[in-house]
Amino acid sequence: MARSDSDPAARFAELLDRAERLRLAGLSFDDLRELGRLYRASAARLARLRDRGDDPEAIRHLNALCVRGYGLLYVAPGRRSGGRAWLFDRLPRALARTWHAQCLAWGLLLAGGALGYALAARDDAAIYALVPAGLGYEDGGLSALVETAEAREKFLAREESPAHAKALFGSQLFSHNTQVGLLSFATGILAGVPTCLLQLYNGLTLGAFASIFLRDPRPVEFLAWILPHAIPELTAVTLCASAGLLLGLAVAAPGRGGRAAALREALDPALLLFGASIPLFAAAAVVESFVRESALGTAPRLAVAGTFLALLGLALAGVRRAARTRRVDTRWLGELIAPADRGELIAPARTAAPGSGSGAEP
Repeated sequence: MARSDSDPAARFAELLDRAERLRLAGLSFDDLRELGRLYRASAARLARLRDRGDDPEAIRHLNALCVRGYGLLYVAPGRRSGGRAWLFDRLPRALARTWHAQCLAWGLLLAGGALGYALAARDDAAIYALVPAGLGYEDGGLSALVETAEAREKFLAREESPAHAKALFGSQLFSHNTQVGLLSFATGILAGVPTCLLQLYNGLTLGAFASIFLRDPRPVEFLAWILPHAIPELTAVTLCASAGLLLGLAVAAPGRGGRAAALREALDPALLLFGASIPLFAAAAVVESFVRESALGTAPRLAVAGTFLALLGLALAGVRRAARTRRVDTRWLGELIAPADRGELIAPARTAAPGSGSGAEP
């Protein structure tokens, strides 16, 4: 405080610099209170200097400080627009607020995967019941994959395909996966029941299909085949399921505000989660068509999977930081700066802003 008492303008400028760098939410309560007090004192001093008409340089400097203080304390901050606000502000906060729905969606997927693997490992008939025949591709389909290691080895064979065939395959995958995600999201409005069933079925199918290859003594080739595209794809599917669960919770347990209000509140984060799944679906389609259907070795494929895991870890760290960041309500500053009686300076929020050209008010 000694610096503030000896040079209020310097202390005021220092607090303004910190507030502009960290935003008001980054200042402590004492700093916010001092900022309001120094703004009020600076505004009063500016009015006296203008009234006397001396020291133009001091007037310009103090007026600039008051303009900055007025903008911080009284002007409502505008929302950042465009993709930057969506990526760095709204989406992380939506992910942080909806962690419970995401945990439930991941739990359903993992539970389905574990159940599907257990059923398939116990009885091969479960594989034919749970895995679509189209996943077996050619040469005998699923039965060949289940019965012979040679068919599994041929299934995982690395062959280079033409670029146009890869592009067509990727577009088909993106369209199909997006439809699955949209179905999981949209059916959440039915109290979330279809979303839960779809997420369980996805896990059952994945677990049963994985059981075919995990019976081999060295399933590394299969992991290198599936992990690069499965990580972003399953994350995208789970985000869509989480969005559907948010809608389902608003319908099934709306609370005291009513179902319409609960749906309005859940719609924005649900749409953000679904929107975040689209680039993940696109990344999965690119990897599945240009990495999986290529002659790349095991190490590069696992490196791609590790890269996706690292990116997801960084995203989770950012979401955790957003969850711990709490917006500070600074409306109380208006009461702090407001005059205690009519003889004091009128709060600038009710008059002209600094630099507006008036002679008495800043």
